[in-house]
Amino acid sequence: MDLLFSMKIRIILHLFLLFISFSTFAQKVHLQKISEPYFKLVRTEFKGDIAYETVAFVEKYWRVAGNTGFNNTVELIASNLESAGYVLEDNASNTDRLTYRIETRKMDRPTWEPVDGSVQIIGQNEMLLDFKTNRHLMYQYSSSTPEEGVTAEIIYVKNKEALDGLDVKGKIIFAGEGGYRAFQSSVKEGGALGIFTYDMPDYLQPEKNVTSIQFRGIRYDQENPTWAVALSFEAKEKLMSALSDGPVKVNVKIQTRIYESEELTVVANVIGSELPLESLVFSAHIQEPGANDNATGVGTQLEMAKITADLMKQGKLDLKRTLTFLWGDEIISTKRYIQEKEKREADITWGISLDMVGENTDVTGGTFLIEKMPDPSAIWTRGEDKHSEWGGRPLTVDDMKPHYLNDFIISNFEAQGEHADWVVKTNPFEGGSDHTPFLQADIPGLLLWHFTDQFYHTDNDRLDKVSKKTMVNVGTGALVSAYTLLNAGEKTVDQLILMLAAKAQIRLLTEVQLSKKAIAEGGSKEDEQEILDTWADYYAKAMDSIKDLVPADDEKTLRRIVLAKEAIKAQVPKL
Repeated sequence: MDLLFSMKIRIILHLFLLFISFSTFAQKVHLQKISEPYFKLVRTEFKGDIAYETVAFVEKYWRVAGNTGFNNTVELIASNLESAGYVLEDNASNTDRLTYRIETRKMDRPTWEPVDGSVQIIGQNEMLLDFKTNRHLMYQYSSSTPEEGVTAEIIYVKNKEALDGLDVKGKIIFAGEGGYRAFQSSVKEGGALGIFTYDMPDYLQPEKNVTSIQFRGIRYDQENPTWAVALSFEAKEKLMSALSDGPVKVNVKIQTRIYESEELTVVANVIGSELPLESLVFSAHIQEPGANDNATGVGTQLEMAKITADLMKQGKLDLKRTLTFLWGDEIISTKRYIQEKEKREADITWGISLDMVGENTDVTGGTFLIEKMPDPSAIWTRGEDKHSEWGGRPLTVDDMKPHYLNDFIISNFEAQGEHADWVVKTNPFEGGSDHTPFLQADIPGLLLWHFTDQFYHTDNDRLDKVSKKTMVNVGTGALVSAYTLLNAGEKTVDQLILMLAAKAQIRLLTEVQLSKKAIAEGGSKEDEQEILDTWADYYAKAMDSIKDLVPADDEKTLRRIVLAKEAIKAQVPKL
């Protein structure tokens, strides 16, 4: 029995080595056999002009679902889709393959938009803050002050405990530790007129970017309208300096609009010719006030939709499966699209989020990242794996989402990176964008983004931080990946097996070395064995996911996948 088992292992390993001979070749060249024709198509078409012009339009607005900027963006998207040949679904015939719709929904709260605002220390000529240069000075959902503003003494309160016995009625609180939430009861119950806060994470480099304000929000309360002001580092320092000389009065003027509206979502479809009920969905959220976040996602995806339509109309491209482009409210629209199955014909096979995809990294810092679906690097983050400053909660083995999509997308983007001399990196799963609803619904989904960004969520995230070249690179990698998957057939499956086998080998070799080093430094053999076994199991299951692309009667290919799975598990040593 032992002899037979040993022979079986040797056969499996021999077959595995056949799969991954010349592993670099297997990773790059084989996969590019199926992707390269699409690279040639897309690279000649993707200029970045539409993406950049869209960003220039969208970033002018502070966008919240239902407000002027959000709705004007929807109109711009619809207009561009129409000009590209997409037909409104209500007017489409059975032969129209390029269609779109605008979904309209009643909102459970009013929308909001800032109009103007300023803060001035009484006795000083210069404004402490001005909406013209700091459009994040008022908290989202702040109410308006009277036209002449609110003039009152401002008092610094270190923390919530310092409020005990303190009379704040008729005063403005400058909150110390704890921020707005720790002090909000002072407005509602204590009679304070409003709250100032300062809260800038270190990765925003506030002492360098002294005028930046990262936007903040308060809960809308129709019965108790209130406002809050967020300070830049520069404004905070000036205010603290003034307070050190004695009592300080400030004048605060805030003008906002809070009104009933509707939430809009744009859904554009390129209907598949052979398997229209299988689809890949790209999602880019419109809301957020910045240029990179997320006007670049909106613009890049819009150019992707136009290029796809142009190639289809020219007869240069056909898609067997359906391609969907979704624009809406972050996470909310994507989650609803997934859940409302009655409003879509196709099942969702893959999902990809475009969020902050156009950064000029020479200015913003950080790099382009592919946030992977949950894999063991999100449990054990070591070696070259690294979380972003956004961070992620610790995951468990039960949280893993083994699938070929991770390595497939990474391989295509690395090919574009090599072609364009563009840096492509990855990070373990962290969540927080439109990829999470896909994963929560057990749909393979990942995120294309940038981090660290020293202007993230600040009012300095403007057009001058955007790179047309980056949007071209991200859009090209995304479209090529989509076209390859949407037209996947027997050859695609063959190359996915080779690619994933090579990726598994490289990962396991790397993890073995890291585990040996950890043990040499006093680590537990049992713990390190668990890491290796988990990676092997992850890649075996990822290999198994390729079966979704294989016809049930293709016994030869299904057998190859089984052998590849066994070979992956067989190469894990016992420490």
